[in-house]
Amino acid sequence: MSENQVPAIELKNVHKTFGHRKILRGVNFSVRKGETMVLLGPSGTGKSVSLKHITGLVVPDIGDCLINGQSISHSKEKIKKQLRGRMGVMFQSGALINWLTVYENVALPLREHKLAKGKELDRIVTEKLGWLDLLPAKDNFPADISGGMKKRAGIARALTTNPEILLYDEPTSGLDPVMSNVFNELILRLKKELGVTSIVVTHDMESAYMIADRISFIYEGEIIFCGTVTDIKNTSNQVVQQFINGRTHGPMILDHSKKKK
Repeated sequence: MSENQVPAIELKNVHKTFGHRKILRGVNFSVRKGETMVLLGPSGTGKSVSLKHITGLVVPDIGDCLINGQSISHSKEKIKKQLRGRMGVMFQSGALINWLTVYENVALPLREHKLAKGKELDRIVTEKLGWLDLLPAKDNFPADISGGMKKRAGIARALTTNPEILLYDEPTSGLDPVMSNVFNELILRLKKELGVTSIVVTHDMESAYMIADRISFIYEGEIIFCGTVTDIKNTSNQVVQQFINGRTHGPMILDHSKKKK
């Protein structure tokens, strides 16, 4: 297998239990380099826990998570730190620090990891702020900007280290349809212009259809579907159809004999 064929991200038979609650029950999926994978599923089924495995913040009970073919789950902390350095994470709220300005929030990774200082730090931060149309707000505090701007600031901060991988946790949550579309366009732009590999956790089906190269659906701690937008629209899997069509009446019922599409 050539280097280009090695997945950027791969979860292999990942199991995870917290206390008496089994969250992941053998999750398997991979994301190709430069691909945008959308991760769908009902709340509490393991989407965010899967992201934490990818960043190495959670270690599987069984299985492994590989970044460019290298285990992040079972490596020493030095290697985990190096692999995390290739990633940027955008949380639901943007996760900005309230007492820092937008500029200072975006500069934080560069300062914390001593990656740049002085004029070089200013060049990088100014470039990312400009890229996300945030220069007019650079001296504002998070309390003084909109929810959409907070999310854009979160992405700008994630981009300062030039990550190969971007992980988004509900990027359009709480946004109106116009601002949601702005974010969808931004994710597409990052893929086209920077070639980043992305995983997007979302419940927003319009967003998923717009940005995804492929969609994986997680249910009861397992991936029960993986395919293109066309594939998921045409799947016969009742659980997936119930979710994507917004049928909320009654419990989701999984026919275990037909777990795959």
